[in-house]
Amino acid sequence: MGGGVSSAVARALGAGRRDDADRVAFHGVVLLGAIGAAFAVLALAYGRPFYAMLGAEGGALEAAVAYSNVVFAGNVLLWVMNALASALRGTGDMLVPAGVVCFGVILIIPLSPLLIYGYRPLPGLGVPGGGLAIMIFNALGCFYLAWHVLSGRSLIRLKPQRLEWRFFADILKVGALASLTSVQTNLIFIVVTAVVGHMAGSGALAGYGTGARLEYLLIPLSFGFGAPLVPLVGTNIGAGDVVRAKRIAFTGAAFAFVAAEAIGLAAAAAPAAWLGLFGSDPQMIAAGSSYLRIAGPAYGFFAFGMSLYFAAQGAGRLGKPLAVTLGRTVIAIGGAALAATLGVSLWIVFAAVAVGLVFYGVAMGALTATADWSRRA
Repeated sequence: MGGGVSSAVARALGAGRRDDADRVAFHGVVLLGAIGAAFAVLALAYGRPFYAMLGAEGGALEAAVAYSNVVFAGNVLLWVMNALASALRGTGDMLVPAGVVCFGVILIIPLSPLLIYGYRPLPGLGVPGGGLAIMIFNALGCFYLAWHVLSGRSLIRLKPQRLEWRFFADILKVGALASLTSVQTNLIFIVVTAVVGHMAGSGALAGYGTGARLEYLLIPLSFGFGAPLVPLVGTNIGAGDVVRAKRIAFTGAAFAFVAAEAIGLAAAAAPAAWLGLFGSDPQMIAAGSSYLRIAGPAYGFFAFGMSLYFAAQGAGRLGKPLAVTLGRTVIAIGGAALAATLGVSLWIVFAAVAVGLVFYGVAMGALTATADWSRRA
């Protein structure tokens, strides 16, 4: 959803529609704030039966509910903070949102144990203390970004506006589709994890989970290269310079490919260096090594495709990229399910994941090269 805000702001600024960019920012805060409030109500009202459905009981259930109630009580702050950060990214300002995130890391690491365990006169709050630390960061980050925008230090101005559906639609046409992509990405991890556990047991499950965690960490890496593409591409699309927008998109994707491919090749060459950080069980090491040797060399394609996906957000064109993501999901999940049904070797499952990654990168590259970004949405 934040990508929808960034894209709409960037395209409005690129087209010289400064007032529309301000309106988009305000509508983004209202929309994401409403979504955050909806999730807060759901979690506070139905958190206990939901966690029980997942298998939590006794003390684990009580701890989950206690933590969840604190975190979701401040959920609106999280969503509004990200709406403001996304609006700033849409103007090309990456420094301030990144600074807030870095501040959060510096704050939460010492604050969490302090609130959980207490220190001298400060009583320990237990598990809810960890949630309170996150809530405090969300509040501070939200208030700082709001002050930054309201004080006139950014290209956008945040002030109450008459709500209009067209601005919500401009955000949702990117944000809603982007949300579906996030769902599919996580669905692959969930289903393949279940298949591996069913086929080879807990040791292999731990091996795949640890190996796949490295793949999952490529998402923030890709975000680092891809997030700047949203305002850069969006601004050029708004200004009508499609050729430059595509050149920027492929340049950013190339950087992401090199960085992720280096990680993937290193993991494939020495998988135990990563897996050994988490355990020494032979079955875990064997399964994780098999996964990294097969999927690691495809990591660059994943980052390449995801960066171009961010560029498509900037262009406001996510229909076909969503279809490419669906293709990757079908290949990975379908291949894993077929392998489980036929009872073949576990490496077939890992190969299906790797093929899905390569397909994603190649298809996104071809789609971006041939996309008609000059046609107005």
